[in-house]
Amino acid sequence: MRLLLDTHIWIWSQIEPERLAARVIRALEAPGTELWVSPISVWECLLLVERGRLTLGIDAHTWIETAWTGAGLREAPLTRAVALRSRDVKLPHQDPADRFLAATAQVHDLTLVTDDRYLLGAKGFGKLSNR
Repeated sequence: MRLLLDTHIWIWSQIEPERLAARVIRALEAPGTELWVSPISVWECLLLVERGRLTLGIDAHTWIETAWTGAGLREAPLTRAVALRSRDVKLPHQDPADRFLAATAQVHDLTLVTDDRYLLGAKGFGKLSNR
């Protein structure tokens, strides 16, 4: 299984795993599962820290590098095709991060793991609900 972790799922998996549903934990830990994270999620993580909505206990850049390598994550390419598709995604809002994540899942044939009700309601890509 090829899973694209929404920003909050990636963060929770590292610092608040108790927030993850049992089915999500099983999927993340299943043999052969590939875990993907978008550069958009790195950007969102940095914004959360800058705005005081996320405290990591260490420098955000260090945390990201440690969390990245420790979890064996793959970087989902942020390509021209993803940017073009981001404008075609049908969501009830214009949140650029959500649009890029949905487009990334579509273009790279990844299953998006999320708790976001808007993304869970979107069409055109696979989803794994944390609800």
